[in-house]
Amino acid sequence: MKYAINRRTFLRLSATTISAVPFLSFSNIISEKPLLQFGMMTDSHYADCPSRGIRFFQQSKAKMKECVDLMNQRKVDFMIHLGDLKDESKPAIESETLQYLKDIESIYAAFSGPRFHAIGNHDLDSISKKQFLDHIENTGIPKDQSYYSFDQNGFHFVVLDANYLKDGTDHGNRNFHWEDTQLPPEELQWLKEDLNKITYPTFVFLHHTLYDVGETGKKYHVTDADQIRNILEQSGNVMAVFQGHYHREQYQKINGIHYYVLKAMVDYSGKENNSYAIVKLYKNGVLEIEGFRRAISKSLHFKAIKNEN
Repeated sequence: MKYAINRRTFLRLSATTISAVPFLSFSNIISEKPLLQFGMMTDSHYADCPSRGIRFFQQSKAKMKECVDLMNQRKVDFMIHLGDLKDESKPAIESETLQYLKDIESIYAAFSGPRFHAIGNHDLDSISKKQFLDHIENTGIPKDQSYYSFDQNGFHFVVLDANYLKDGTDHGNRNFHWEDTQLPPEELQWLKEDLNKITYPTFVFLHHTLYDVGETGKKYHVTDADQIRNILEQSGNVMAVFQGHYHREQYQKINGIHYYVLKAMVDYSGKENNSYAIVKLYKNGVLEIEGFRRAISKSLHFKAIKNEN
């Protein structure tokens, strides 16, 4: 049974939740069916090549299958991969890289509901953005769109693509640096217009982070992160942003918006070191992140959003 939420009712119910406690234990969550739940994973980095450091590329097929099987069992409303779906061998061969993409996407395709992707930097290492998009499916989204939005059960979801050079050129085929990422002017304008026409509670997905994670000497965040966050804040409807890329879990709350980084699927050997999550949205204003394996579970309280006119 599908649920819809009236926005005025959502605001009233959210306002009644105890705002002084940003993290709530699961025992405090009312035992009820969520209004919506979705599966989330990131940084699977699949490639049929030996491990490098803590990244066990070949094991991501089994880890992905475990994740998809559970999401099918739990009947989540949709799934989202937050980027770096695949990786490459050293040296990279284009035909092999495309095969790795096909192999891991075929496992993801076993999910029985809608599925989506945010593009990561490793998705574009030795192939073009067009090649990547041609070999994956974002349900109901045209093939040529690398950033897009969709609605589900009274909520709005935005997927961003920061894989661009400063001049607006697509990353791809070695023509990029992983620390040089931004949203081009047309995507920023699209984001403003998309958020301005929506009154639903909104959630944002992208691969790169929208804030400095604090690791000295490395830049994981989007170059124009401050500008993007300002757009999200000005909309008044954005509740949370989900990100990958950093491989370690992080959380920040910035100007009323939750920013959550999910741990990478590829890191460390063995099924016990898998990482994925189910996000559940409740009518009492609680967002529950149920983490599996290495992913940590959290409960967050929605921020207040602007009133309807």
